[in-house]
Amino acid sequence: MTIVLHTNNRRLDFHPHIHAVVPGGGMDKQSHQWKRVKGDYLFPHKALAKVFRARFLTALKEAGFLIPKKLPAKWVIDCSYVGKGISALKYLSRYLYRGVISEKNIVSNKNGRITFRYIESDTKKIKYRTLKGEDFLQLIIQHVLPQGFRRVRDYGFLHGNAKRLRSLI
Repeated sequence: MTIVLHTNNRRLDFHPHIHAVVPGGGMDKQSHQWKRVKGDYLFPHKALAKVFRARFLTALKEAGFLIPKKLPAKWVIDCSYVGKGISALKYLSRYLYRGVISEKNIVSNKNGRITFRYIESDTKKIKYRTLKGEDFLQLIIQHVLPQGFRRVRDYGFLHGNAKRLRSLI
């Protein structure tokens, strides 16, 4: 699978989440053949949310990070079919090859105030947000990853060290 870290919502607020493209199958280690998934998804999405949450929090604790007390009991997970091949890559590329905001969405820069537009998720309507210049810059800078963080990770047969496995596939 390929996972991309995305740190903002459409309003540019801090909203860390991941986008993942997961293949609909995998290599059977015994028969060395590709096995397709029987249902729509490789994992049931509710089970995936529980396991991911537990493993993520465990990894944070083991790394010495403090975990906030008021974490939601359930994490939101949205599994959507994005197609095969090129259509899946197009979906993922939206999160890989663009900045936090497109220059065309910055509508105004007057008197130290920046206005930008975004599309509201619920209504799909264009909304505008105006901020002081320094607040706008803070909004943008909060999405710069700390040193050592990577925006994209590949796992399984997509990992760089899996050439032998890819040749089998």
